[in-house]
Amino acid sequence: MKLTCIIVDDESLARKMLEDNIRQIPFLELVRTCKNAFEAMEALQTNKVDLMFLDIQMPGMLGTQLLQSLPDKPMVIFVTAYSNYAVESYDLDVIDYLMKPVSLERFTKAAFKALDEYRKRHALEHNTPSSPSHQKTPEEQLDFFFVNVEYSLVKIETKNITYIEGMKDYVKIYLEHLKRPVLTKSTLKGIEEKLPPTGFMRVHKSYIVNLSKIESIRNREIKIGEAEIPIGESNWEELMKALQYSK
Repeated sequence: MKLTCIIVDDESLARKMLEDNIRQIPFLELVRTCKNAFEAMEALQTNKVDLMFLDIQMPGMLGTQLLQSLPDKPMVIFVTAYSNYAVESYDLDVIDYLMKPVSLERFTKAAFKALDEYRKRHALEHNTPSSPSHQKTPEEQLDFFFVNVEYSLVKIETKNITYIEGMKDYVKIYLEHLKRPVLTKSTLKGIEEKLPPTGFMRVHKSYIVNLSKIESIRNREIKIGEAEIPIGESNWEELMKALQYSK
């Protein structure tokens, strides 16, 4: 999955820094850079644009004015040197508000917010009452996602996940082909939202398991390889239903 995006900023250095950051994010595809709002209008008419990185203080027309004038708005992330537009940005329903200079870590966080919003919007589109029998394409099923690991984006293929362990501000993702888990700064809920809607289950407040990787269950513990994963009291019945087990 790729999010097509444009940059709208009158400062050449700011455009260059945004271009460099976009190149670091595997799911972003830059289709145009614009020096002002008027170039952006033309770019939006001639390109499919999912996401716009938009400066606010620009000659001729402010970024906020541009956004208000658009009948069909893409997702927008404001990138500005001015904090006084933050309240107005919330009224305009933008994805994020970045202050210059933008670190790669902060930029990455904003990009993932845009990706999550894109997924939500398209999930709603494909689950409207007028199309109940729509079958998801492989791309829509999202069989992978990316996590931030020591300033790099690491691809996680969901089919390779055995289980996931939450540890306060960090999450360990255990994969079949790796001896050590992938450690990323996130909440368990944040990772849970990236997983497919079926095939994975929260079995404990600190654990999510890939149901297809369960080898056995004994004494309220799941065995996957060498790991023994506890099952929460409130999760037992739901797990049994998911495994289609009944006494």
